[in-house]
Amino acid sequence: MFTHFGIKDILDILIVAVLLYSLYRMMKDSGSINIFTGVLVFIGIWVVVTRILDMRLMGAIMDKLVSVGVIILVILFHDEIRQFLVGLGSHKRWRFLFGFLLPHNKKSEERAYISPIVYACINLAKGKVGALIVIKRNMPLTMYEQTGDIINADVNPRLIENIFFKNSPLHDGAMIISDNHIRAVGCILPVSHNLDIPKSLGLRHRAALGISQETDAMAIVISEETGNISIAMDGKFKLRLSTKELEQILTTA
Repeated sequence: MFTHFGIKDILDILIVAVLLYSLYRMMKDSGSINIFTGVLVFIGIWVVVTRILDMRLMGAIMDKLVSVGVIILVILFHDEIRQFLVGLGSHKRWRFLFGFLLPHNKKSEERAYISPIVYACINLAKGKVGALIVIKRNMPLTMYEQTGDIINADVNPRLIENIFFKNSPLHDGAMIISDNHIRAVGCILPVSHNLDIPKSLGLRHRAALGISQETDAMAIVISEETGNISIAMDGKFKLRLSTKELEQILTTA
């Protein structure tokens, strides 16, 4: 039985195990584990009805449902599938394979925006001024930039503070920073419909989580009610950050 069982078979089993574990973690983190469990239960019932009990009428109905099962799964888990593909396509995941093709010598220049952003966040948090700052990583954000006003300015803490000042006409919406420049302000972002988001978090936080689910961007949120600094990345929140923690995340992301 195991005559032809070799290294390739072991590798095959390991890959399937890693994929299943990754799928389980993704469903658990997104709060969709109950739906995922329900799908597995349905598949189990379908196997029993059609293969073991041979119930023709019930089997025919369930066969029709299974035939469109892929479409249903895509509808149910489209956010999770998108996030998985975003993570899979991120060049950081493949740096160990294609590192010689990726630039490393301009890293300090690429991260010049960090200090101005952190300094601006300190002042905005002290004044409890609400803000939403999106930082481009690898995926382009052109479609979201076009929903706001293009300014293409250098990243400057005073400019950031003035834009999010409560009486500023541009304070609503998100600021998008790309390639060391403030590309656009007043941008409209997709809102996350994750039911696990605490009710204490407002629309800015939902928009921050939404853009982190749709793309690989980071989104910094400053609460207008509490002045707390949070960041959304890879479809997850890091809440109530200190400025030191924020700077560390921006530096290592």
